[in-house]
Amino acid sequence: MHSDRQQTAHLQSTAEVTDMIRRVAQQDREAFGRLYEATAPKLMATVLRILKDRSWADDVMHDTYVKIWHKADQFDAKLSSPITWLAAIARHGAIDELRRHPARRESSGDEIDDIADSAPAAHDQIADHQTVKHLNHCIDQLEKDRQDMVRLAYLNGWSRDQLALHFDQPINTVKTWLHRALKQIKRCLEP
Repeated sequence: MHSDRQQTAHLQSTAEVTDMIRRVAQQDREAFGRLYEATAPKLMATVLRILKDRSWADDVMHDTYVKIWHKADQFDAKLSSPITWLAAIARHGAIDELRRHPARRESSGDEIDDIADSAPAAHDQIADHQTVKHLNHCIDQLEKDRQDMVRLAYLNGWSRDQLALHFDQPINTVKTWLHRALKQIKRCLEP
């Protein structure tokens, strides 16, 4: 019974968020404020998982809600849940930021404060950094949509169903693209 109540509350919440997005599409500023209050913590968590830097995430969040304001009329509740749609906008914004500013991904101002005595030795960190840099280089060699698909699948944990919906492709095509992309990355990583 308790889970039924939770499901009902979740459905009401989904319906409310869907309604807020619909009202935002009609340029309703009050609904936009309510939408922000209801969804910002979830979207911030999504962006922070990718960027790992609060001030950078704040910038991306601002851009995310500007996009939501302008794209609210494109939301289709038949294609995805409202939070999935909103999170996809936030995720894409964060991934685009990583692509535009790769140096920021490698170092942020807060990292020095986070170093503990048990941190790996410098030569291990350099080797790890070079491996990550090489992996990113190999991913960047893929076609743009394959880059996005690999990052969404393996860095953000998107399912094949979510990828198929996002890229407007059949699931088998998504599987094939991921398989080919991973083979290409593996070849690139080989010495």
